[in-house]
Amino acid sequence: MTAPVPLVELVRGGLREGVHFGSAVLLDVDGSVLRSAGDVASPMFPRSTVKPAQALAMLRAGLELPDNADLALGAASHNGEPGHIERAAAILRRHGLSEGALRCPPDQPGHEPTRERWLADGTGRSRLAMNCSGKHAAMLATCVQLGWPVEDYLDPQHPLQLGARETISELSGDRIETTTVDGCGAPLFAISLTGLARLFRGMVTAGGAAGRVADAMRTHPWLVAGTDRDDTELMTVVPGLLSKIGAEGVLALALPDGRAAAVKISDGASRARGPVAIEVLRAFGVDITGGRLKGIAEQPLLGGEKEVGVLRVVPGALA
Repeated sequence: MTAPVPLVELVRGGLREGVHFGSAVLLDVDGSVLRSAGDVASPMFPRSTVKPAQALAMLRAGLELPDNADLALGAASHNGEPGHIERAAAILRRHGLSEGALRCPPDQPGHEPTRERWLADGTGRSRLAMNCSGKHAAMLATCVQLGWPVEDYLDPQHPLQLGARETISELSGDRIETTTVDGCGAPLFAISLTGLARLFRGMVTAGGAAGRVADAMRTHPWLVAGTDRDDTELMTVVPGLLSKIGAEGVLALALPDGRAAAVKISDGASRARGPVAIEVLRAFGVDITGGRLKGIAEQPLLGGEKEVGVLRVVPGALA
């Protein structure tokens, strides 16, 4: 097993105050490994980065969602803003279901202004506000349309989850040997970081239902994430980019020509994902000089309400 490498550093007063280790792999247009750092072959948990493949599995099973905005929400880790919650609830209503059918945990919105309004109004936790509610609503819609039981839709042996497992294994090229439970309650399948990059490459190159999922996400990036989120910004600014974060410092992305990458921050730090994403795009030759992505590439460190340092990629980390 290859050890993780320093990927992101926190610099204050000219001194490195902290460092985030991790692993990353970049695939070229033909799917060959362009460059890699750290352990990219061992099984790891991709978390929510595989939501596009889960949405693809639902389409392959026979799910019909005429509005691609609903499909984008089905692959989302959203903020729980009103537009996210209302769309997830609408998917449930169209299939004769209510919030009570969801098996994801109740939560407060991740979007801070929305959460503050909820707290001020005394609104309690809601399953619809949980960041995976769109995926769960789409899963339930699939079950209703195909006549599958809805009560145990998260069981790893449910036909819905068996289809997801098969799709993830197929696109990643990895044999799945470890299954656990994700934070939202759905089955979570371990694959390699290289397999995750291959999965994203397949989402943008395979066409058909896979292409429809990718197009839905790229057309509706706000539904995939929300306000002030890296996925929203990246897919809005970089033409044709497919980007999806996952918990514990995981990130995967792919360009329309098939170049793809996957990143895992060893300590699970979410703040380290963005700088690495920008460095990956730089390595692919993408022009990211626009100011809109600067706040992702180098995140300021404040001291006494003044900028005193920066969080940035370690120079040469992906060289």
